[in-house]
Amino acid sequence: MRIGIDLGGTKTEAMLMASDGVDVKRMRVPTPRQSYAANLDMLTALVEQLDTQAGRTCPVGIGIPGATSPQTGLIKNANSTWLIGHPFLTDLEARLGPRVRLANDADCFALSEANDGAGKDYQTVFGVILGTGVGGGLVVNGDLVAGPNAIAGEWGHTPLPWTTADEHPGPNCYCGKTGCIETWCSGPGLAADHQRTTGATLSPEEIVAQARQGDPDAQATLDRHTDRLARALSTLINIIDPHAIVLGGGLSEMAHLYTDVAAKLPDYVFSDTVITPVVKNRHGASSGIRGAAWLWPVDTDNGAI
Repeated sequence: MRIGIDLGGTKTEAMLMASDGVDVKRMRVPTPRQSYAANLDMLTALVEQLDTQAGRTCPVGIGIPGATSPQTGLIKNANSTWLIGHPFLTDLEARLGPRVRLANDADCFALSEANDGAGKDYQTVFGVILGTGVGGGLVVNGDLVAGPNAIAGEWGHTPLPWTTADEHPGPNCYCGKTGCIETWCSGPGLAADHQRTTGATLSPEEIVAQARQGDPDAQATLDRHTDRLARALSTLINIIDPHAIVLGGGLSEMAHLYTDVAAKLPDYVFSDTVITPVVKNRHGASSGIRGAAWLWPVDTDNGAI
């Protein structure tokens, strides 16, 4: 068995998973905000409770909203800002021993879907998060690619390609740049574009509902979002050429993306044909936590870690 933990900004979920991927037990608790020490206490307590359930000391994988700097060992690029600048892995190992692995939460999503999800049958999988932010992770032959800077997959903080005159320079991003893909293709980015264009403040779900009812402004917003997402994904295909792109996050529930984005990709990809499938995730909100558990591979000869 192994333990997977999804450390979110508002809630933290932990699971005990058997070697065949079966979910044995889950626990969910509020994430202590603004307190690094309280996060360490919370995670330690969750692991100890699941160890007791398993009857053994289990390896632990944790998905975090950020990354560990390979140069300093400190957390960087975290939406949960109270983690930034701390030696998170070192502090967890001081409490739990050398049985902890950390990865970005989007990387965990990609690993989950590549391992036993919608990308299971593909050699190279790019997992895309379209939610409050835009993130991603790359898995090749079942192995997560992190890169020397631990930022592989951070396509959300690259510029939207082929911008039109009215898209330049683009909205301000929290990273300090303007026009990042995240500011256009995330849930808040979609809602902000609708508000700028129509003056109406609606959630992405409300925009989709109005488009289904025949509202032309809502449909136009979705069309702009589809085109921007196709442009953004085309750069991934041009550089990586993955065998599959798996969408996750709240916007992955928008059914039109799987037909409309695929139809637009040939307009932007540098190829005479584009056969890259864009597919919906299989494990939904569970992908992150399952991917965290899969950070520890299984010895297929005896089922042990």
